Amino acid sequence: MKSELADVAWPPDPIKTERLVLRESEARDRTALIELLASPEVGTYIGGAQSRDALERNLPEVPGRRTGVFVVELDGELIGTITLDQRDPEAEVRPGLAQVELGYLFLPSSWGHGYATEACTAALGWFASARPGEPVVLVTQTANTRSLTLAQNLGFTEAAQYAAWGATQWLGLWTPPQAS
Repeated sequence: MKSELADVAWPPDPIKTERLVLRESEARDRTALIELLASPEVGTYIGGAQSRDALERNLPEVPGRRTGVFVVELDGELIGTITLDQRDPEAEVRPGLAQVELGYLFLPSSWGHGYATEACTAALGWFASARPGEPVVLVTQTANTRSLTLAQNLGFTEAAQYAAWGATQWLGLWTPPQAS
């Protein structure tokens, strides 16, 4: 299980982009988060959709409220989440590459509009300010071409490919730009 980022001020002020707001989770996000996690399309490359009934029973009133979890909001509604999690120090693949991993999930209705790129760019910018110079990794299945394209568009470069969870995984590395 991934642990929280221990040394960043949390929660930050909401991060506003041209179209989106990245913020801490609130109780009003619960229904949309259940939709997100129960979506068969979203679950395709992450082990499948979660049971809606189990989510209804087990998801806290304010879900996802922990350091490193951003709700991505468009016009006041949750359309996805971004996570920046401390990597497991015992990670089998390139454990010394980076300490933090980027993750993202977006509702299918928001796909294809550039929201994930916009939101992840903002989250990486925040992280680069919170922990200057620190690299970030991202893992996605090579079969998940949309996620792989997003990772490459964000500036992640391939560090490794490996077999896990019955599929080929792509491990990418992002290094923050140097201050000039």
